[in-house]
Amino acid sequence: MPTSEKLITTFAAVHASTASDKTLNNWLAGLHFWHTVNGTIWNGVDMLRELSGAVCQNALCILHNDLDLQLPFDVIIGAVDFMAFWSCCHLGELIICSRNDLNPFKHVSCSNIQTLTHNTSYTSFHIPWTKTTKKQACPHCMSPLEALSFHKCINTDTPHSAPLFSYRMSTRWQPLTRANFINCCNNIWVQNRFTNMPGHAFHIGGITELLLQGVNLDIISV
Repeated sequence: MPTSEKLITTFAAVHASTASDKTLNNWLAGLHFWHTVNGTIWNGVDMLRELSGAVCQNALCILHNDLDLQLPFDVIIGAVDFMAFWSCCHLGELIICSRNDLNPFKHVSCSNIQTLTHNTSYTSFHIPWTKTTKKQACPHCMSPLEALSFHKCINTDTPHSAPLFSYRMSTRWQPLTRANFINCCNNIWVQNRFTNMPGHAFHIGGITELLLQGVNLDIISV
């Protein structure tokens, strides 16, 4: 360790004719991730074809520096990216694909949120459906709380049945969709010389950051 560039090149070349770009990218990304977690150099960065990587803390800081927290839409972008990153969520567990896609049996709504009192900084909301289990999910413990609390203060008067991450407009409320969220994030990142990143980059980035901070994998899995 670290794995030499020659060995990584040989591995990629052997499978290039039989594996799709997506499959090969996933394999190389897994190897890259293993090197990162173990604190060693990755020598195969130029071999990743169309691989978008993972969101890092620096990317989160740049994103939030460009958001106007006086605007309901920007506030909700900040809430979702923190939740997706630090809670290692798939975007599909937090936001919907389109307004017509809302399903109360699968999507988290405003009525799902619960907060403990007695000065305990803890918030839990029930995610009805997860990408991996395809069934009723266990409650997630969410942090940071400030972004969610600020979202609830700015985007008020949304129906209890509305998606949790809905924002206030002049005459009505609007649910945040996956496309709107990803487009907003990538527009800011590209302007700051980052690459476009897909939705699962938050999930991967959050897991990577927690592992680097020494959080046990069993705790992250919960």
